[in-house]
This record gives sequence, C-alpha cells and structure tokens, in this order.
Amino acid sequence: MVEMDFLESKKLIEKYGVKFVKGKLVKNKKELIETTKKLKYPITLKIVSKDISHKSDVGGVALEIQNEKQALQKYNEILKRVKKKAPKAKIQGIFVQEFIQGKQVIVGGKMDQQFGPTILFGLGGIFVELMKDVSLRICPITREDAKEMISEIKGYAILKGIRGEKGINMKEMESVLMKVNSLMMKEKIKELDINPLIANEKEIIAVDARVIE
Repeated sequence: MVEMDFLESKKLIEKYGVKFVKGKLVKNKKELIETTKKLKYPITLKIVSKDISHKSDVGGVALEIQNEKQALQKYNEILKRVKKKAPKAKIQGIFVQEFIQGKQVIVGGKMDQQFGPTILFGLGGIFVELMKDVSLRICPITREDAKEMISEIKGYAILKGIRGEKGINMKEMESVLMKVNSLMMKEKIKELDINPLIANEKEIIAVDARVIE
C-alpha cells in the first residue's frame, strides 16, 4: 500500500468534482507572503509530507490566522514543532488555504476484500474518532442511499441546524457522496478519507484528503 501525498489526493478528488478549498503549497516565507496576498483572511496553514498522515498529531496545523504577521509566526512554529516531533519526515512545504466556517463532516471509502468498494459518511474532524458516528454502504449507491446515509447518523440534528443555527446544504452533501461513490467505483484505490469536509448552508468544501493506493 502506498499513500498519496496531500496534493495528489487533492487532485484525485477534484477530478470527480469535489470542491476543494482555495489554497497553494508554499516552500518558503517569500512564497507564503505572496500567496496570502491572493487569499482572504482568516487562513489556515498545514504541513505537507508523505511521511505525515495525521498533521495535527505533530503540530502541523494552524487555524484562523488573521494577518500576515501571524502567518509568518505560525509558519515558523509549525516547522519547529514538526521537525521536533517527526525529525525524519521529508517536508514538501506548507499548504496555505482559506479558513472556511461550517460543520465538519467526513466522507470516506474503502476497498473491502469481501464486498468491494464501500463508502462512509459521518461527523468529521476529531468527532469521527471520538464518537464513531458513521453510516456505511456498499458501492454503488443511489441518490436515495446518499440521503439515508446523511439522515441515519446520530449527529443528523447538528447537520440540520439546532438552536437557531443554519443547517448544511443537504442536496450538495448528497451530491458529494455520489461523486465519491463514482471515484470508488472507477479508481483502483484501497482507502480514501476526505476529513474534514466543511459543510454550511451554501456549500460543501474539502479542506483535507488522504488516499491510499
């Protein structure tokens, strides 16, 4: 099994029409500043390395950065933390992306030895590990299957919107599941995690992805 790097994973899911947050890989402070001038604050910084699967575990993520000074500071801090916690990791750079407000969900896929390609949906970020609140289907799925996958998780009320909060765009979420279904059916991959996808009332945008061939 070979894990694609972040940019390869991003390219694959975009090929199937899953929207990815606006951003760019930078390799030095000059590129960082040039890139931030083209993006809207707040922004997020993430380490990119084939040797690092879980960026947060090595301190490789900084969220909601508000200005250029803070961006430079967080850039230095990420590199320092990662080099300390993962000294052997080959760093490709840092991905600079716009920070998107919304609820975190996960869409995943796996090639099961018995059933073939499968697809997963649930609350994303740390919730997927803490709560194990997910729904699963064997591919191919229909639009109705996608709708059921969203509605049957325990956290469905959160996605619908509670205490005056706006719910997510359910139709768009169904579309994302259908796109990942196509990916799992057509591509020869063993595992896929789009986590998190940021879901709000307007759109569903991927901010991270991991693919294993």
